[in-house]
Amino acid sequence: MTDELADRWEWVRVAGLRVPVVTAQTVVVGTGAAGYCAAARLVDFGAQDVVMTTDRVTTGASRQAGSDKQTYYKLTLAGGGDDSVQEMARTLFEGGAMDGDTAWAEAALSTRSFFHLVEAGVAFPQNRWGEFVGYKTDHDPRQRATSAGPYTSRAMVEALEAKVRAQGTEIFDRCRVVDLVVVPTATGRRVVGLLVWRTDQPAEGAESPWLLFRCANLVYASGGPAGLYARSAYPHGQWGAAGAAYRAGAEGQNLTEWQFGLASLQPRWNVSGTYMQALPRFLSTAPDGGDEREFVAEAIGDYGQLLSLTFRKGYQWPFDVRRAWSGSSLIDLLVHRETAGRGRRVWLDFRRNPGRDQLDPAALDDEARDYLARAGALSGSPIERLRHMNEPAYQFYKERNPGLDLARQPLEIDLVAQHNNGGLAVDAWWRSNLDGFFPVGEASGAHGVYRPGGAALNSGQVGATRAAQRIVADGGQPIDPADFVRAAEPVLAAADQIVVQATRRAAAGRPDDSAERLRALGQLMSAQAGPVRSAKSIGQARAQVDQWLGQLASDLSADGGSRQSLDRTLLLRDLLIAAQVYLAAMADYLARGGRSRGSALYDQPSAPSDGTVEQVAGFRFLLDAGAWDDRVQSVVWTPAGPVCRWRPRRPLPDDDDVFENVWRDYRRHGPAGPDSARR
Repeated sequence: MTDELADRWEWVRVAGLRVPVVTAQTVVVGTGAAGYCAAARLVDFGAQDVVMTTDRVTTGASRQAGSDKQTYYKLTLAGGGDDSVQEMARTLFEGGAMDGDTAWAEAALSTRSFFHLVEAGVAFPQNRWGEFVGYKTDHDPRQRATSAGPYTSRAMVEALEAKVRAQGTEIFDRCRVVDLVVVPTATGRRVVGLLVWRTDQPAEGAESPWLLFRCANLVYASGGPAGLYARSAYPHGQWGAAGAAYRAGAEGQNLTEWQFGLASLQPRWNVSGTYMQALPRFLSTAPDGGDEREFVAEAIGDYGQLLSLTFRKGYQWPFDVRRAWSGSSLIDLLVHRETAGRGRRVWLDFRRNPGRDQLDPAALDDEARDYLARAGALSGSPIERLRHMNEPAYQFYKERNPGLDLARQPLEIDLVAQHNNGGLAVDAWWRSNLDGFFPVGEASGAHGVYRPGGAALNSGQVGATRAAQRIVADGGQPIDPADFVRAAEPVLAAADQIVVQATRRAAAGRPDDSAERLRALGQLMSAQAGPVRSAKSIGQARAQVDQWLGQLASDLSADGGSRQSLDRTLLLRDLLIAAQVYLAAMADYLARGGRSRGSALYDQPSAPSDGTVEQVAGFRFLLDAGAWDDRVQSVVWTPAGPVCRWRPRRPLPDDDDVFENVWRDYRRHGPAGPDSARR
C-alpha cells in the first residue's frame, strides 16, 4: 500500500487497538469487471468520494477466467430480427426463480452497459455499417451474444480499470474482507463500514494488520464464493467474501443454483466451444496414468450419437440435468462418475478420433455435419480440426502451461464448479436487505436457475450501474466518528481475538493446518454438494461443517510470524460460514420436495421405479420440470444456524409508461426515479 494511500487514513483507538480508519462516502469492494464499473459509474454520475479495496488487484475471475470465445449477452443490435426489452426480460425471467424487476432492469440497461464498455475501449466486433453482430448462445432464442475473444472479461477489466485510474479513484490493495460493520435502524440494520486484514505488511511490523473503512455505502463486488469447491474453474487466488456478509445479516437467495461445466485442471480453463466441436476423444486412466480407457465411447455405444453429443457439448456447455439422459450432459455425468465415483483421471485427447481411427462425417447429425462442413473441418484428426477452426484455442495451452502441447499429449479435465447463479439477495436497484449495502456481480443472487450464456457479464455491469444511480440519488454521509468506533469495537475485538488465540496455539507448538483445512473444505463440498448431491451427502457435509465451525474458536492455529497464515485463518472462518449457509439451502430445498434442476442432480436411489424416474450413469433422479420456478428461496444466517424461507418471485413489470409522465418524473428525480421504496 503506497504512502499516498496511507495519507488518506487517520489512526484511531478501537477495542484497545490503534488502527487506521479510512473515511469515504462509498467503498467498492473488488477490482473485477463489476467493481470497476461501479466505481467508474459513481464518478460519472457525480459521486465525490469513492475508494476501492481488494485482496489483490491482479487476481479474480473477471481478470483470469475465460473460454475459447467468452460471451457477453445484451439486446440484439444488428440485423432485421425482432427484439425488445420486454422480450429479453422474459427470456431471463423464464430461466426460473428470477425476479421480474431484476430481469427487466438487466434487459433495459444491457445496451447502455454494453456501449459503456465499447466507449471504454473493449473491442467487440462490428461490421462495416457499425452493427455489433451477434450469435446465438445457450438458453437464447435470438442472437444476442457477442464476444471480444477468449479474454472478454479481462478486456472489460482492463478497460474499466484504466478509466477508474484516470478518474483518480484510490485503490487499497492487499486487503482481505473480514467483517461488515452494521448498526441497528428503525427498520432493520445499516452497513456503516468494513473491517479488512492487510497482507501488504510483514506480520510483525510497526503498522496494524487491521484497516477499517467508515462509509455510507458499500458496493460488494467480491465475486462468488469460489473457495467452496476444490474441483473448480475459478482461477487460483479467488475466494470470495460471502461469509462476512452473511454474518452481518445479509440475506442470500437461490443458493442451491450453481453452474458446473467441463474444464481443464492445469490451467483452469473452460473446455467449451471449439474444444468440443473439434470432436476429441475422452480417455480415463488410473491415478498413475495407466489403464487407459475410452470410457465415453464405451458408455454411449452408438458412434453417431457419440460424435453428435460431443459436438453439441461445445455450445450446450454447462451441465444441465435436463440433458442428462439423451443430451450432451450425459457426457458430464460420465466424466463425473469416472473422477468422483471411480477415482480415475479424465483426459481430452486431440491426437486421435473418437471411437474410430478415421472420422465418418455421415454418422454426424445434420446440425453438427453442416456446421463442420461450413468450417471446412470434416476430416483429419481432432487437433487438425481444432487448429483449422480456432488456432488461438490451441495456442492458449502452450502459452499458459509451457510444455503442454495438445498435439502431443492429452489434457486433464473434470466436471467443476464454474459460476454461482445464486448469491446475496438484491432488489431492482441491487440493494440488499441491509441499508447501504449493494452486492453486484457474482456476489449478488440476481440470476435464476438457468440463464443465457454471457448473462452474468451483463448482469454485473447493469447491477453496478443501477447501484451507482441509487447511491448518487440517495446521497448519505458516513456516521459520526464516535458512533462508528462504538459500532466497530465488538467487530474488531472478535476478529482480533481469533488471530491472538490462533497465534498463541502455534507458539505453544500446535502446527498450523489452516491450508489443509481449506483444502479439506473444498474437497468435502465437491464430493458431497457438487453437481451430484443427495439428502444423505448434504446431511453428512452439514454435520462436518458444523463440527469444524464449532472447533474453530478452540483449536485453530496460525503462525504469528506469517501474515499469510493469519490471512488463511480468517478466510477459513469466512468459507465455513458460507458453506453452512449454502448447505442449509440445499437441505431445505430437498426437505420441501425439491427435485433435480439446473446444474444439480439430486440422486434418489430409493425413488420408485415409474415413468417419472430418470436413470443415467448409475444415478436415479426426478426432474423438477419448473415446479419451483415461481418461488425464490432466501437464507439468513444466525448464530443458532441458517434460517430458510420461501417467497413468490417478483413478477415482470406491467408498466404502460406514458412519455410525458416519465419525462416529468425524470426532471424531478433524475435517472433513479421517484422509487426509493425498500425491496
